[in-house]
This record gives sequence, C-alpha cells and structure tokens, in this order.
Amino acid sequence: MLLLCMLGCQGDTEPTDMGDTATPDELFCADAPLPTTWDNFGRSFVTQHCQPCHASTSLDRQYAPAEVTFDTEEQSWAWADRILARAAADDATMPPQGGVEEDDRYLLEVWLTCGG
Repeated sequence: MLLLCMLGCQGDTEPTDMGDTATPDELFCADAPLPTTWDNFGRSFVTQHCQPCHASTSLDRQYAPAEVTFDTEEQSWAWADRILARAAADDATMPPQGGVEEDDRYLLEVWLTCGG
C-alpha cells in the first residue's frame, strides 16, 4: 500500500538531469535541435539578413551605426544580446525589411543563446 501511495504521489513531472538549478537558457538549450554554429547557420544568416546594413563595406548602411558591424563571428558575438533582442524576439524589428522565416529566427536564438 505504501508503494502504491509513493508511486501515485510522484506526479506527472519528468525528471531532468539538470536538477533544480538549471537556468532558463540551459533548459532552452537542452531542448534545442542539433548544434547550431557559425559554420552551419550563423554565417549565412548574418550574410543574408544583417550585412546589407551591418557590413563594414556596406555602401548603404540605412543609418546603422558605423561601430555596429557583423563582418566576423567575433563581431556578431560581441553584439549577441542586441541581435537577440532586435532579431529573435517576438516583436523583432530587424531586419527592417523583414523576410526572415520564424524557423530562422528560432535558429538564430539557438545559435546565440546556446553558443553552438
């Protein structure tokens, strides 16, 4: 009888191997798809959607600040918090011309949050 009570009292929660100390980012990354990296995602995303205005060589930066450039992976990581806030949020404002699929915005969030 005690065993039945113990089994019934466990609830519907799934055990995690992260314990109770996992951060929201760790939980998000644990459920993320395959590693999303600069080489398999970031470079092409930045080239297509960011560099038209944020490349140091862009001839028409559309008022993008000169110091905000994404020519390299390192430069992109330096601005990761702002990129997430402006391009991966539910109310994304970048790129201003739009055209980014929701799946790509999700992969952008995975790449910059999980550091793949």
